[in-house]
Amino acid sequence: MNNRREFLKQLGMGALGLSVLPNLPLEAFASSGKKMFFDISLAQWSLHKTLFAKELDNLDFAETAAKKYGIFGVEYVNQFFKDKANDKTYLQEMLKRSKDNGVKNVLIMIDGEGNLGAPDDSERKKAVENHYKWVEAAKFLGCHAIRVNAAGKGTPEEVKAAAVDGLGSLSEFASKHKINVIVENHGGVSSDGQWLSSVLKEVSKKNCGSLPDFGNFYEYDRYQGVTDLMPFAKGVSAKTHDFDDEGNDTVVDYLRMLKIVKDAGYKGYVGIEYEGDNLSEEEGIKKSKILLEKVGEKLS
Repeated sequence: MNNRREFLKQLGMGALGLSVLPNLPLEAFASSGKKMFFDISLAQWSLHKTLFAKELDNLDFAETAAKKYGIFGVEYVNQFFKDKANDKTYLQEMLKRSKDNGVKNVLIMIDGEGNLGAPDDSERKKAVENHYKWVEAAKFLGCHAIRVNAAGKGTPEEVKAAAVDGLGSLSEFASKHKINVIVENHGGVSSDGQWLSSVLKEVSKKNCGSLPDFGNFYEYDRYQGVTDLMPFAKGVSAKTHDFDDEGNDTVVDYLRMLKIVKDAGYKGYVGIEYEGDNLSEEEGIKKSKILLEKVGEKLS
């Protein structure tokens, strides 16, 4: 679903689509068109500088992903519409714009709603309840999941016990809406792949899984971390920062990493999350997409 031909076919436009998407750069479709074992999505955080600068509005994100980058799956970040979770008129406009552009709303990344791994019972319960509105918003938008954090203050053992409870409670609520609760390795103890995988194993709910991020393991081996989390993966975050002269990421061995993803039997979305400073967000996203296509086609 990540190339122009399939998008135009989906809209039933054929060659007429050339006039409908005049701003779409040809390099956005540099791949050979070979079917990959995963689909590409665009994480909204890849454009966080542009969004914070008010140079792009959240409502225009889906259209930008499709027309500027040739990407037809999007991952929203709640802080770019944080006061709109219960605003059905606003959410309806988001949904309309995504549908108008042939874009699939994949998930919403949730931050700033409290610690699901807080050892304090009342604090944790409040955090769980704060996420309810985002579960409902994700359902409304047609997403399959919300991304959350297994954060908390305490020893690894204390945070684990609390996270198992918090994630379990939230997952029970989300299951009623057929929404997955997926946890990212996102700093703190959650960046320990073994710790996070043990939490998810103990939660033991079908709709509670992981979102392995290639770049957030810090003092833990990133390849081992992704290996730890892939059995629970319901999404994958392809973090990039910089590229060499051949277009390869300078930190992550994408061939090795995507082979781990493939060997786990994963066939969902892999989301581009560009966070570099040496390239513009636009160029970083384009290079990330070309890299994913190059490696994905090689492994498929």
